[in-house]
Amino acid sequence: MQISLKKEGRPSPRFHGVMVRRSTEDREFQGGVQLKEGIAFAGTIAVDEIKKVEKYPNKSELTTIRSVLRSNGGAVSNCAITLAKIDPSLPIEIIALLGDDDKGHFLQERLESYKSIKMNHVRMIEDTPFTDVIQDEFDHTRTFFTYRGNSRLFDEKTIEMEKLNSKILHIAYILLLESLDQEDSEYGTKMARVLKQAQDLGIKTSIDIVSENSNRYEKLVPPSLKYTNYCVINELEAGKSVGISLRDSSGVLIIANIKKVLLKLKDSGVKDWVVIHTPEGSFGFDGSMTYSIPSLLLDRQWIKGTVGAGDAYVTGVLYGALKGMDLPDSMKLGTAAAASSLSSEDSTSGVKSYEQLVTMYKEFPKRETIEL
Repeated sequence: MQISLKKEGRPSPRFHGVMVRRSTEDREFQGGVQLKEGIAFAGTIAVDEIKKVEKYPNKSELTTIRSVLRSNGGAVSNCAITLAKIDPSLPIEIIALLGDDDKGHFLQERLESYKSIKMNHVRMIEDTPFTDVIQDEFDHTRTFFTYRGNSRLFDEKTIEMEKLNSKILHIAYILLLESLDQEDSEYGTKMARVLKQAQDLGIKTSIDIVSENSNRYEKLVPPSLKYTNYCVINELEAGKSVGISLRDSSGVLIIANIKKVLLKLKDSGVKDWVVIHTPEGSFGFDGSMTYSIPSLLLDRQWIKGTVGAGDAYVTGVLYGALKGMDLPDSMKLGTAAAASSLSSEDSTSGVKSYEQLVTMYKEFPKRETIEL
């Protein structure tokens, strides 16, 4: 499908003294070649059917569903819409497969409502993936039941790399994209091959990983790290990827291991930034210094749902990277984006604009900074 989109110009704000340049409809050219801009999101897309229950049941037990909400889900739609809300003037490309079905039409309509999101890399085929998100009303934890649908068809040929006009390509999720998780004789996995192709074209790369209880991480993640510029993942994914646990048996964060994991991920080949985000705070390494950024202290009534918070965090960090912000400021923006997303039951409705996120991080109370 070919869709013509207009971009709207906005003023340029400052974040901690850094000028964030906002593009208008005019694009820059150098030597007759159009310069790349914006971010492309590729891979997992789904419809989230969010079912809030009074208490998650044990096997064979009954629980009551309090509410049902349909929303966009998966990294592609979550990150794209989050970025469109942070900065409506920024060009966004999405690469995904949608089914020609009710759920696919729902996602298409939702994405097309944002003028900055370009849909010309979207194909419609077979069934749209969906996820039943079971959200415990008492403790706000969530459990996922996923139907993968056409996601198995998303392979290295789905991304027409030469046709992308983005500076950054974010692909998610490793462990969920079956075709890209397959072995590659030269690069380890097909995902790693795709990331290498992007870097060879001057596109910076970013990855995310799905959280699952398995031993697949140490086999499938390291090949991609060699061709990743920005690795922004949670503590479970980070620990499992390098074989170092970041939580003990009671769920307490093992602070002494955080720096070890950051360094090991960087040593695995990540070229620019490694970031680990947790509820307690986020931790980053840019190759020279490690950083610890505290989470915002949120009132219990603020938190309506946790779906999409991780994608919102990643998007905030990538926006900072795109705009030339340093790692700590990018992590602060990611922290505010994730916190804003928690204010709604779905993954993106609560996300604020860049200016609002800057104010939010400055004014909200924060947890105590964890020293590494």
